[in-house]
Amino acid sequence: MVEKVQDVQAFLAVAREQSFTKAAARLGITPSALSHAVKGLEDRLGVRLLTRTTRNVAPTEAGERLMRSVGPHFDQIEAELTSIGELRDKPAGTVRITCTDDAIVTIFQPMLPAFLREYPDISVELIVDYGFTNIVEQRIDAGVRLGEALSKDMIAVRIGPDWRFAVVGSPGYFERRSPPQTPQELTNHVAVNLRLTSAGSIYAWEFEKDGRALNVRVDGQLAFNNIMPVLQGALDGVGLAYVPLDLARPYLQDGRLREALEDWCPTFQGYHLFYPHRRQSSPALAALVEKLRHR
Repeated sequence: MVEKVQDVQAFLAVAREQSFTKAAARLGITPSALSHAVKGLEDRLGVRLLTRTTRNVAPTEAGERLMRSVGPHFDQIEAELTSIGELRDKPAGTVRITCTDDAIVTIFQPMLPAFLREYPDISVELIVDYGFTNIVEQRIDAGVRLGEALSKDMIAVRIGPDWRFAVVGSPGYFERRSPPQTPQELTNHVAVNLRLTSAGSIYAWEFEKDGRALNVRVDGQLAFNNIMPVLQGALDGVGLAYVPLDLARPYLQDGRLREALEDWCPTFQGYHLFYPHRRQSSPALAALVEKLRHR
């Protein structure tokens, strides 16, 4: 009986992740063991539950029916077991959060050492993601975004102050090219760019002054899909970078970077942590939210 239950859990994990590799990582077993479990379930039922191709895995009609019929029951069992485990004296468990790498550096890293010492039974997993991941579908506890404009079924908690971007370059770069005085002059410069995962395009630098807003795309030979390598590119003298000021500040203070167009760079509303309204937050997540809350 136990083996049958484990095989159904294996099938549900693969069907939801649509990948043996991802499902195996989540369950903590090897892909081959997972494949064997699903095949055993299919053999006992006498039907094919998954369609396997070289690119992806998808449930068959029978697989879809099994997901709809038993999936919610397994979710309820998991939720109840988690709830019972949370009756212990101190919060425990793993909190998974999707965020950008600059949020890790400026928001999480300064507070996590003390938090983890205070709550030794809590583990925190931070997943760098510049797309708009569906945290419910991906079974992630919370996410981090700028501002609080989220769907109505999400709770948003402010975890950081307002901040602004900065156009920065190395002293060596500015020896080769004069600092721009207006955003239009950026056409004569080279950028280390950021490609947005959600849009699939290069991020256009945003400027505002005296009520006038404008976006500028700056050409360059180098682009990344997260911000920390962009900052490093500026430090290496490859080109100008448009990065959060808090990230650049230590390098501006020690002279490794210089700022341009300071009076053109707008201020943005600070980071918010969001999580589903309909899901009761675990004590572990609640403890982390309380520690992160901006005051």
